[in-house]
Amino acid sequence: MFRASKLIFTLSALFFTVNAQSANLAIVIDDFGYRPVEENKVLQMPAAISVAVLPNAPHAREMATKAHQGGHEVLIHLPMAPLSKQPLEKDTLTPDMSSSEIARIISEANNRVPFAVGLNNHMGSKMTSSLPGMQKVMQVLDHYRFYFLDSMTIGNSQSVQAAQGTSVNVLKRRVFLDDSQNESSIRQQFTRAVKLAKRDGFAIAIGHPHPNTVRVLQQMLPTLPADITLVRPSQLLNATLHSATRTPTPAKPQNPSFRAPGLCQPSKKIPPVPQRRAVDLIVESISQSKLAQSLKQLF
Repeated sequence: MFRASKLIFTLSALFFTVNAQSANLAIVIDDFGYRPVEENKVLQMPAAISVAVLPNAPHAREMATKAHQGGHEVLIHLPMAPLSKQPLEKDTLTPDMSSSEIARIISEANNRVPFAVGLNNHMGSKMTSSLPGMQKVMQVLDHYRFYFLDSMTIGNSQSVQAAQGTSVNVLKRRVFLDDSQNESSIRQQFTRAVKLAKRDGFAIAIGHPHPNTVRVLQQMLPTLPADITLVRPSQLLNATLHSATRTPTPAKPQNPSFRAPGLCQPSKKIPPVPQRRAVDLIVESISQSKLAQSLKQLF
């Protein structure tokens, strides 16, 4: 009896251990291609740190290639129209563009950013809040093997709805690390990303190659809690579905002078199951299994 109970306890502890280690954090550094000095420092960080490269940046191909060679996941950081009135960068996607024009821009971006496996939006509050506009984007992306990481620069982004009927997987940013470039604020946002990952099982944080952001990451990444695992965004494509129902806080408008600077929802909302309750159900199932009952009788 003692040995059977010990076995059940061991199995239960194993499930708790797996559960405790299931918190994943993905960090993406946007705006790559303009600041090689700071960007090379990012590429010295753990390979799970991913980079998003602006296709028209002068060092786009060079930095995408170096990132890939270092084991980092590469995304295309595609300019999309913001609601704010400011000069648009070359090849910025707008809701009124034709499908053929969007296809041309994405094709050229793909050629300029080698090794990309995903695409996320640079600015884009106007574009991502347009369902017809994003449907055209998703229909084009359907011809690539890209996932779409929504930077969530606006709360009512239509990316998830637009991806329905396509093979495009959608992920959502949860935290912007450096809306403020104050080091203390960046530390707070990093800590917030860790807390969200622990609470929900995963989180995606986006930052930029600002000197202060790079410095904070260099200092804080080695101190990540043992129950947090750094992952690439593509590793989160099968993450918990109910996270897609959470709407991140829209980012503050980016400084216009800095020129370089989820997942599809189910048709019916699935109520989240608390982690402890899920583990309790597993333990209960094990204890009531035929194997456990046989072991009890044996011992």
